[in-house]
This record gives sequence, structure tokens and C-alpha cells, in this order.
Amino acid sequence: MQMKRPHKSAEAVSHISNHLKSFRMQNGLSQSELATRAGITRQAVSSIESNLYLPTTAVALRLTSVLACHVEDLFSLAQAENIVEGSLIGRLPHIEERGSQPIRVKVSTVGKRTIVRPLTDLGEQFSFAVPADGYVTATSGKHSGTAVSVKLSRDREAIQQEISVAGCDPAIFLAGEHLRRQKDRTTVVGWTMGSMAALRALQRGEVHIAGMHLFDPVTGESNLPFLRRSLKGSGYEVATFASWEEGFLVRPGNPKSIRTAADLAEPTVTLINREEGSGARLLLDQRLRTAGVAPTQVPGYDRVVSTHFGVARAVAERQADVGIGIRSAAQHFDLDFVPLQTARYDLVVPKAYLTSHPTLAHLFETLVSRAFRNEIEALGGYDTSETGKVRSLRAG
Repeated sequence: MQMKRPHKSAEAVSHISNHLKSFRMQNGLSQSELATRAGITRQAVSSIESNLYLPTTAVALRLTSVLACHVEDLFSLAQAENIVEGSLIGRLPHIEERGSQPIRVKVSTVGKRTIVRPLTDLGEQFSFAVPADGYVTATSGKHSGTAVSVKLSRDREAIQQEISVAGCDPAIFLAGEHLRRQKDRTTVVGWTMGSMAALRALQRGEVHIAGMHLFDPVTGESNLPFLRRSLKGSGYEVATFASWEEGFLVRPGNPKSIRTAADLAEPTVTLINREEGSGARLLLDQRLRTAGVAPTQVPGYDRVVSTHFGVARAVAERQADVGIGIRSAAQHFDLDFVPLQTARYDLVVPKAYLTSHPTLAHLFETLVSRAFRNEIEALGGYDTSETGKVRSLRAG
């Protein structure tokens, strides 16, 4: 029998994908039976299957003759693992919570940073619908800001085209679908969070775009008064995604007759709230102050969910009588809607990303397309008459 250890110029054993054992078992042969038929020793078969040795060409041909297959079926170059290291946003579970099960993550390139987020952060619905960019297999309950290694499941070019958006409008995923129909292989991923949290994520360099809907009753403007206080310099573009209706989400027929913020103080009315810093929470607090109602007078004020759909679901499942959200969420859950105001949902993006990111500018081209505007208008509660309009951060 001719066997050899790999020398310096030979391919390393670790670079060879070895399927001898599976083919042998599929043919119902023991190591001894295969060895006898191939004219080699059982120890040789064992060593090859254990990746201790590489077979010579002659031995490989003998094995394929017995197993009725090709050499490349038994031995091929293993695919090199495509590993990247990035900064974790969110928390990976402790090992004892998941054992050795890999953790699905999204990977995005934001400026010069590689950002890694667990797909579970997308929520119960989207975490099952959005494919992973890769997997993290070794964790120790790592928290935000720490470095993690990811084994990629998509090619790097596709990942570099990915657009990461922080905000609370789920229609951003539809924008991604329309973008893929027209351009590239770009994936648009929306990370759900309130307006101020989205802006802070943008400032920390964790996302490409922040979506906001904060209405200032003093000036009658959406978003710009808040952005002027928070953003320094002129390095940002602000473009309108759409305007939408915000109001009370109540059960069909509005059985508690909820019309104004004053009605929320009734002891028989239970609220489901949004998190501090969200546009819905800001609207609620503004209306309570106007009505002279303290938050402590509102049953359920401290019960918080993080999305418009979360509010709608809580009302639909009778966990609450009312919450503030958008009309499209009410329609999705067959709820009644009591309108309070129309607010603008704007997208904030650093100008540098528009030139450095390979496909980000294409997203804004997609937003103004008639096909996309028709689709989100059909969701209900959206007005796209100013979609794509660029707003000036400079007052006046």
C-alpha cells in the first residue's frame, strides 16, 4: 500500500473535505471489507477516514472503483470558512441558554465599522422571515460593544450592500423589496426602536439611517426642531418617508368611548404605552398635559411595548383598552382608530454614507417611485405626497 504524509508543498489534510466514511456506509461495507476489495489495509482505511493521512492518487482510484463514484465525490477542497469580526449590538445569550446551537445574526458595514446584531432583535415576526448573514457559535453572554466572530453565510459583497435602518415603521422592509426588484441584491433591515433611540443609534455609528416621527406642537413642525437640538454641523440629509395618522387604537365599536386623553383617567380604561423617547409616547404625554391628567392617574401608563404592532396586538387581545399608534397598525388588527394628529416620518442619513455606501442612494430613488408609493398608500393611513422631499436642518 502506498500512503504518504503531506509534505510542505502538498495540500494540508485540514483543507480536504473527506466523505469516504459516508460513502463506505452507504454501500454497507465495513472498513475491513472495503480494504480487502481495494487492496489496502484496514488501518489505511481507518487513517484516511480519520483525516490522519491523504491517499495517493492510485489509492483514491482504487477506493472509487469499489464505491462506484468519482474521486471528487470522496475528496475535495474544503470551502474556507469566511470569518469576520464585528462589534456586537444587543446581547448574545449565555452558553447555558443555547448550548452549542449557532446564533443567527445580521452583519452590516456602517462607515468603517462592522456591526453584528442577533436576528432575534428584529422581533418575533421578522426574525423568522429575514435570513441570517452568518452565525456566531461561541459566546459567553457577550454584551453590546464587545467583539464577536461571525461565520458568514452570504458573500461579503452582498453584506456590504445591506442597509441598516433604525426606526419604528415596518414599511421600510417593503422599500427593501422594491429596491431588489430594480437594483442590486441589497437587503434593507429595519431595527425597531423609538425615534430618539434611533437617532442615538445613528450617532453611535450603528445604523445607516434613523427614522423619526416627533411632532413639536410649539412650532407645528415634525422632527426638525428635535434634530436641530441634537445634531451638530451640516453633515446630514433629512428626507421624508411619508406622513401618517397617529391616534388611539381601540377595540371595534370603541366600547369604552375613548375620544380624548382625559378619557384615559377613567378607572375602567387600561392603557398600553410605548417606550420613552418614541413619537407615540411624546404625543401621549403632550395630550395628557393639555388635559391636565398626570401619568399616575392613567391605569397601565407603566405597561410598555416597543412597536406600533405591539400596541395593536395588546388591544386586539384585550390586554388593554387603548394605546397610541398609527392607523395602518389599527387596520392590520381590525381595530377602530381615533385620529389625533398627522405627523411626518423622516429619514435621517449622514451625507458621507450616501457616497461611501454602494447602494444607499438607490434606496432613496426607490422611495419616490410610483410603484412603492402606491404600495404603502394601500396599507392605509399613509400620505406620500411629500415622499422624498429633502428638509433643511438650518432654521429658516
